[in-house]
Amino acid sequence: ACRLQNVGEQGHMALLGHSLAAYISVLDRERLRKLTTRILSDTTLWLCRLFRYENGSAYYHEDDREGLLKICRLVIHTRYEDYTLEGFNVLYTKQPVIYISSAARTGLGQALCNQLGLPLSCMCRVPCNTMFGSQHQMDVALLDRLIKDDVEFGKLPLLLVANAGTPGAGHTDKLGRLKELCEQHKMWLHVEGVNLATLALGYVSSSVLAATKCDSMTLTLGSWLGLPAVPAVTLYRHEDPSLSLAAGLTSSQPVEKLRALPLWLSLQYLGHDGIVERIKHASQLSQRLLENLKNLDFIKTSVEDELSSPVVVFKFFQEYSNKDQTSHAAQASTIQHPIISNEGHIYDTFNQWLGEQLAQLVPASGVDVVELEDEGTCVRFSPLMTSAVLGTEIQDIDHLVDCLKMKIPVLTSTLQLREEFEQEVRRTVSLLYIEDLGWPGLGVVRYNYHSDEKNDDKQEKELEKINTELLKKLNELESDLTFSLGPEFGGQKNCVYIGMVTEDLDVSELVETIAATGREIEENSRLLENMTEVVRKGIQEAQLQLQKANEERLLEEGLLRQIPVVGSVLNWFSPFQASPKGRTFNLTAGSLESTESMYVSKAQGTGSTPPPTPTSSLAKQRLPGQKAFKRSLRSSDGFSETSSISHCDDLDKLDQRAPNLSPGQEQGPLEMERAEEQEVVQAKTDTEVIHSDQSPPDCTKAEEQASPR
Repeated sequence: ACRLQNVGEQGHMALLGHSLAAYISVLDRERLRKLTTRILSDTTLWLCRLFRYENGSAYYHEDDREGLLKICRLVIHTRYEDYTLEGFNVLYTKQPVIYISSAARTGLGQALCNQLGLPLSCMCRVPCNTMFGSQHQMDVALLDRLIKDDVEFGKLPLLLVANAGTPGAGHTDKLGRLKELCEQHKMWLHVEGVNLATLALGYVSSSVLAATKCDSMTLTLGSWLGLPAVPAVTLYRHEDPSLSLAAGLTSSQPVEKLRALPLWLSLQYLGHDGIVERIKHASQLSQRLLENLKNLDFIKTSVEDELSSPVVVFKFFQEYSNKDQTSHAAQASTIQHPIISNEGHIYDTFNQWLGEQLAQLVPASGVDVVELEDEGTCVRFSPLMTSAVLGTEIQDIDHLVDCLKMKIPVLTSTLQLREEFEQEVRRTVSLLYIEDLGWPGLGVVRYNYHSDEKNDDKQEKELEKINTELLKKLNELESDLTFSLGPEFGGQKNCVYIGMVTEDLDVSELVETIAATGREIEENSRLLENMTEVVRKGIQEAQLQLQKANEERLLEEGLLRQIPVVGSVLNWFSPFQASPKGRTFNLTAGSLESTESMYVSKAQGTGSTPPPTPTSSLAKQRLPGQKAFKRSLRSSDGFSETSSISHCDDLDKLDQRAPNLSPGQEQGPLEMERAEEQEVVQAKTDTEVIHSDQSPPDCTKAEEQASPR
């Protein structure tokens, strides 16, 4: 189901701004110029004060990448003085270089090169730290070495794009050191990211506060504040208005300045306190979730700053204890390296399923699935991007944690039983285990159909028919498991996919039931295949036997009885007694039988009973009300068998311990209850004794009593 935006009154103010902009655009030129200048200056001043960006200018744009694109053009005009006259010839003599973090959003560098008309060689991706520090922060030492190498090759370092909150994990680069490096090489520093929203709060971490010293930053207020159809804003500092005009950051057209009108109305409606409260609420949601995740087992978090991180990234990961880790390492060394790498793929699949389940169960939380380079697949909660739109509250976070607690036992049980399921299937002759690391569940199995048919197409159709019928039979069982044909795209054909399971699953019973059901379907299929040939041969044999019986009947009756008139007269004087002889075809035995027994008993015989359907022996031991593939509790069985005996023993003990009461002494409630139980037990015992000692009545005595004396 699609998520609808929570459009409140502030959203209607933003939408109203677009309508007002259309009305204002028809004013006379002088009034329009004054009004648009006032709107633009007020909005820019409010944003610079709100996000602590002094002496800045603002550019309002619909596409959040457009601001960075105009900044790149501004820097090109600034660093290449003859660019306005000579154009690309200046860039050819000294190639510009734009540096982007490898953790930046996908496709950003290619989009900039396409819009600027630059080759992809002008884009340099800076790796993140791999040995020290965060794995999502830009490697400053490596960046310094890359810049020096480019300078030696005659290139011009132009601009650096840093992150205050990476798109994946929400980590912030070391903006202070990056600013020093940019000043050293005369580069432009541009910052973007969701953590820039925390600049409006009273307490700001030092890593994010360093963004106020950068040359430009891009703010996406629409998602942070839940404002629909408001433009993004790029704040920048530059002293030459002519170059800003040449780069497209400013416009002489008054209508272009009306882009800020929806944002101007929304900011006035919310006010300073309303804006800060929305951003603070999103940060509190992150802290609430992070505190709950710390108390959960098998959950690993990836958070940069636990005190003020607006983005929480977590994943399901089963850590081993010291003993388990030693055995697991020994097992991994005896197996092969692919098994070790397969664990990462399995965890990615399970976390993908976990994220989708949480998003479906708690849609107001706004959680999604993200792919990180080192951690793999994780679940991300970024309330600054979703909470204002979806209306996320503290109750939604508590509900999210409760759902997560319900899913963790299912994940651990399925992960532990996958190996046992694989071993059981491989030990079963008629089943084939299919390894599919992208399936979030117990595993994939296929009933292996053996046929002497050399036609591959026919054998493939028969295999598909058997496994489809097997899936139908399994879904008809009363169990908590989910059986399916697998994913719509990329799955194996003619297989049965088994979903998530719980810890009380009996894997051996499940595998045995699958094998027995498959054999039953295969036997029925072969019976149907042979039925046509058997019936055809039976009909031919019956025709031959009936023809032979007619010939014998003619010999017995004689030739005279076959003449029309003479035969009738002869049959009238001397009737011919002949038992009717027919044939019946037994489908179960596949043979012809005589119908004489039918004429004698005047009833059709049922023939031999068909063989019993092969079923699982473990399934027959199921308790009443117990679902399939569940491990039975033997302790409860023992209790049910001995409960009646122990109850009678307790009554006897109570009877022995009860004091003797005098005839005139009144009995209390407890004594009366014990006496009643004693009477019931005694009555049952007397009844059993009477029935056991009673002998059959004497017939002679009954006759004597019946006859008159």
